[in-house]
Amino acid sequence: MRRRSEPREDLPHVTSRRWIALLDKRTLSIPHVPLRDRKYDRQLRIWGAHGQQLLESSRVCLLHCGPTGSETLKNLVLGGIAAFTVVDDAKVQPHDLGNNFLLDSSSLGKSKAQHVTTLLEELNESVAGSFVEESPSTLLETNPDFFLSFTLVIATQMIEPDVIKLEDLCHSLEIKLLVVRSYGLVGSLRASLQEQTVIESKPDNHVENLRFHKPWRELEDFAMSIDLATADDILHKHTPYAILLIQATKQWHATHGPELPQNAREKQAYRDILQSWQRRIDDVPIEEENFTEAIENSRKVFAPPGIGREVQMVLYDPKAMELDPRSSDFWVLAAALRDFVEGEGEGCLPIEGSIPDMWATTELFLALQRVYRDKAERDTAAVRGHLARRLASIGRDAAAIDAKTLRNFVKHAHCLRVVRWRRLAQEVAPGTCDAAALRQALGDEDTAANACLYLLLRAVDRFHTLHARFPGCYDGEFEDDVPLLKSVAVGMLAEVGLASGALVDDLVHEVVRCGTLVYNAMASTTSVFQF
Repeated sequence: MRRRSEPREDLPHVTSRRWIALLDKRTLSIPHVPLRDRKYDRQLRIWGAHGQQLLESSRVCLLHCGPTGSETLKNLVLGGIAAFTVVDDAKVQPHDLGNNFLLDSSSLGKSKAQHVTTLLEELNESVAGSFVEESPSTLLETNPDFFLSFTLVIATQMIEPDVIKLEDLCHSLEIKLLVVRSYGLVGSLRASLQEQTVIESKPDNHVENLRFHKPWRELEDFAMSIDLATADDILHKHTPYAILLIQATKQWHATHGPELPQNAREKQAYRDILQSWQRRIDDVPIEEENFTEAIENSRKVFAPPGIGREVQMVLYDPKAMELDPRSSDFWVLAAALRDFVEGEGEGCLPIEGSIPDMWATTELFLALQRVYRDKAERDTAAVRGHLARRLASIGRDAAAIDAKTLRNFVKHAHCLRVVRWRRLAQEVAPGTCDAAALRQALGDEDTAANACLYLLLRAVDRFHTLHARFPGCYDGEFEDDVPLLKSVAVGMLAEVGLASGALVDDLVHEVVRCGTLVYNAMASTTSVFQF
């Protein structure tokens, strides 16, 4: 009788041999699935329709289309971005054919950007591609307004000074920047933007906000309308565990006061209430699935989901506390949500409206679901009222944020998040570098190798600034470049007051041995890390 496995009374019992014949006699209603949904089915299951919509509105600029850039952009084109532009002034050389699958012998001596663009467009006909045959560094200096039309800039294989200039520009234009690099068997990835606001962060440990500990009036009335003492056996063993927990919590408060069970003894006493309601034969409890579920889910009463730390940081962020006409929709919605929490919500977030599957009759489950859905609609309406007032206070129209955006925000209020990054210029400057974090990473056995490689990749760029070439790029200079690169890295550590003992000589040798080589396998791996 469980809801998800309740038998279909309208279908006769048939054997597998008769099933096809039976289907032929019935009219089947197969829902039409749009071509777009079939095309992107797998990723829609991962980040949902809203995430796919954001991806499809992205306009991406790729700087340098070597193997790292090509593999990165390939993944985005297959995912369905709106458009991309490749910026690279290089011509295809023989060595490019060995590490870039988007180039072949017919492209030798021709524009690398043009050939990569042509083949990328073939991967997804709904994505528009273009190219610019110009050096990214030159374009950055001579035409910074070129980047205004993009939502994301991907900089690949660029040295640190150029990345710092690009980051300054992207920050001023509020454009997201992704810095990707492959260097031999090492890859690095850096996201750079002022902030990233997230509505659907998809936390791993989410617990449904079912309010067993603090039911609203309609939910409590519905739960208490079922009298377990007089219920027949069918109703008794098909009462949803949500109702059992609400009734048990009410009885607990009547005998133990307002506090919820805290220690092991009290938690067992709470479970004893549930077990005392089970039907018995010869004083032996009958196994009832709904009571088993209630006991298993009693932890949701002991530790009810509150407002998580990251959500609180959003609600009380200065950008949500002090709105102005330039405030983004996210921060206006966050302010309206905080108004709800401090008002109608009585310290709780809005109800999501959905409930997990549970042992129940179809009628009881749907009735319970309706109670939660109605509450979710009322909560959303309350937030909408606060939103209208907040928009009016900053001179914006009440309809500036549509109902669909509001519903999505309220539904995912439990997993809001804001992420902010330090700028690369702050990270590399001795006065603002987080030397303590670098010291800890270099000293920890689990992170020492990665921290050392991070430092060496930065030292490679410093080496390039000093010597106008990369270490190990010329045959016969390997032995000379190893101590040169190490001395550069030691100097960088000294600038922030750190000792050189953390440097691993084997890694220094490996970085010099790479000599700026880029392997397709490493480029592919680095590009996958972004997703």
